[in-house]
This record gives sequence, structure tokens and C-alpha cells, in this order.
Amino acid sequence: MAEKRLYCCTECGNTTTKWYGQCPACKSWNTIEEQETVQEEVAEGKSGKRSFASYNNTASPLSEGDLPEYIRSSTGMDELDRVLGGGLVSGSVVLLSGEPGIGKSTMLLQISGCLCKTKKVLYVSGEESRGQIKLRAERLNVKNDKLYVLTENDIERVLAESDKLSPDIIIIDSIQTMFDRHFPSAPGSVTQVKEVAMRLIGKAKNEGFSVLLVGHVNKEGGIAGPKVLEHIVDAVLYFEGEKRQLYRIIRANKNRFGSTDEIGVFEMTGSGLMEVPNPSEMLLAGRPRNVSGNCAVCIMEGTRPLIAEVQALVTPTCFPAAKRTANGIDYNRAYLLISVLEKRLGLRFSVNDVFLNVIGGIRIDEPAADLAACLALVSSIKDKPVPDDLIAFGEIGLAGECRAVPSAEQRLKEASRLGFTKAILPQKLRGRETIHVEGIEPIYVRSIFDALQIF
Repeated sequence: MAEKRLYCCTECGNTTTKWYGQCPACKSWNTIEEQETVQEEVAEGKSGKRSFASYNNTASPLSEGDLPEYIRSSTGMDELDRVLGGGLVSGSVVLLSGEPGIGKSTMLLQISGCLCKTKKVLYVSGEESRGQIKLRAERLNVKNDKLYVLTENDIERVLAESDKLSPDIIIIDSIQTMFDRHFPSAPGSVTQVKEVAMRLIGKAKNEGFSVLLVGHVNKEGGIAGPKVLEHIVDAVLYFEGEKRQLYRIIRANKNRFGSTDEIGVFEMTGSGLMEVPNPSEMLLAGRPRNVSGNCAVCIMEGTRPLIAEVQALVTPTCFPAAKRTANGIDYNRAYLLISVLEKRLGLRFSVNDVFLNVIGGIRIDEPAADLAACLALVSSIKDKPVPDDLIAFGEIGLAGECRAVPSAEQRLKEASRLGFTKAILPQKLRGRETIHVEGIEPIYVRSIFDALQIF
């Protein structure tokens, strides 16, 4: 036996025989780490590396292939089905990631209780004992004979149990706790995570069962392990939210069978995660009345319109350099809007501390919230409230102009449903000049100057 020392990149999983400051594959710096020594057979020309089982796949012309009919299974949660694109696809591999304690295991056990009504589910836990899982199942009222629980870390035993039960769905909680005995590195290392995932994916694709993987996150918020893990799975879902708050948001960062723009909203309760079918009402709950620095905005998350509340606080600074804080809005975008207002309207933001916040833990990434953020900022610095029944959306350019945003009619219908009677929107809309929605009085503006008429 000969010893071979290997070095692996924690970012992309590339393996080399010597250490580099920069990974030759992904060009990341200081990501090369030494792996444990691997034994390799050199006698009789045999290699100690384990080869995976062959499934006897052969190449064939594309024209001769049959169009697969993917069967989707409802998870029992409409919000999760929306994010997945309509349900869980047979033969797919989904990676669910989130902060510790956010509710990943709770969600998976809940959907297991629904899926096992029509399918056989194997729940594999490498972090909890059978008694702990049973305790959570009783709290969530999950009881079914088609739900099998296995507490195991060895992937060989997991796959052997899978061959014995032939489940329709396998849940792995979590992928970082699994290990392959053929590799000497510790569970959670780049090699172990990659090899275990490859074995599960290969078996799922060839046998047609679905796999749900739980992935830990690192201190930067990304999924722990090699980046290649996100590339080889079919869908990557992120579970977001503050542990001290009740609401959770799940969004797709990658989805081969659906859109990546949809989100699902849940509320954490003592009996598990409850769906929030109308997030706009939740986000507007407790909204103050007749207070300056407050403006409502309608944003689009995929095909779903959401009404959020943008708050601004502008107060004189006591420091040589004014402070800027943005929560829920991109920090650089907030700086840009403040600069436009100071340059085009002559407002003295440079001598004031500015705080921007989006209520409910929602993060706004689309530029349609620019107009509402600007109105909130102007309202706060002038100490004049925006009318409570008014909503605004539109993109603000560097010249102060208000540009069109898509899905204006959907935004207005959602605003009308929640009781808003006035809406400030761009003069020119994409694909049409005007929009008429019952119960909403549109106020068309060409620039931020025209929007000031409400004050």
C-alpha cells in the first residue's frame, strides 16, 4: 500500500496532489485544505479507488428518446409546492438549506406525514435519535405506517435499507452527517459530502425515487461543503427568516423543474409550520397611521404580488460623517436614491443620519421599490406623512425620472384588494399607456418631482 496525500478546494471540490494558494479550477484564494491520507493499492496494477456500480447505460440518438412524463407529488403544503413548481418531481433531488433552528427538520417531517399517505417514505436522520424524532412527530401529529425512520450515518447501510424497503421518497437529514466508509476523511468534509451526494443522485436517477437533502450553512450563509453540490442537484431551496420572529420564507435559488422567482411564506407555531396564503396582510399588520416616513409598495415575487411597507427615518447627525443603514433594501441602492434626492431636489441628507427598513423580514431586490423608498425618505425629512391609502411603485433613474416596471395591473389589483385607493406609478407603462383598476385612482408621474405633489 502506498500513501497519497491529497489537497481539496472547499469551494469547488477540486482535488490536487500539492497545496496551492489559489485553486487552479475556480481561482478562489486560500480554499485549499489538506485531506486525510488515502490508501492506494499499487500492486498488480490495481487501484484502491472504489468504483461505483454500473447501470449499463448506452448512448442513443436524441430523436429516438421518449419524452419523460414527470409525475409531481403534492407535499401537502401549497406554499412549498409553489416554490417547487407544482410539487415534488419523481426522480428529482432537492437540497434544502437554512440556518440552525430555522425549521428544516420540522418542515420535512410535516411533508413526510402528507406524502406517506400515498407513498412510502424513508426518513434518514444522522443528527437525532429515534426517540427525538418520535417526540417531534407526536407534536406535529404525524402518524402513518408508510413512514419509516432510520437513524444512520453510513451511506452503505442507508442504501441497503433503501433496497430492502424500495421507498418512493428518501429524506436525508443532513447530508453533512453522512459518510462513505471507503473514504477516510471525516463526515462533512468536501470529499464525503460530494461522494455521498453522488451515490444518492445516481441511485435516484436510475431507480426513479425522489431525494430530499438537508444542507448545513457556513458562517457566511452559504451551503457548507463543495459548490459542486449545488450544481448536481435539481433544486436548491433556501429557508430564510429570523429565529426570534414567527415568519419564515422559502425561496428557490435553482430549480430545473420550475421557476426560481416564487417564494413560500410560513408561520412557525407550536404545532409546526403553518402556511400563510396571504402574505400581504401579514406584512401590513400593525402598520402605523398618519406617521411620516412610511410608504407602501407592491413588489413581485415570481407571479405573486406582495405589498410591503418601506420605512425611513431621517434625523440630524451628531457625527462628522452621517450614518447610513439599510435593512431589506440593497445598501448601494439606498445610497444611490439618497444621492438622487439630494442632487435633484436639494434636500440636505448629507447632514442627517438615514435609516431604511422593510417590515416583516422581506428583502426587496427589484427596482420597483425605488419610488416608495424615495417617498418615505422625503416624508421623513419633511416630517409630512404619506396618505395611508396610497401605494407607489416605479424605478428611479439618476436624473430623477420614474421608469416603467412590469406587471403593473397585477400590482394595482392586489393594492385594491387590500383597501388602497390611490397609486403613484410611472407615466409610461410597459406595453400600455394607462391601466384602469376598479377602486384605485392612478396618479401618473414622469419623475420624482411630480410625485412631490402629494405633500
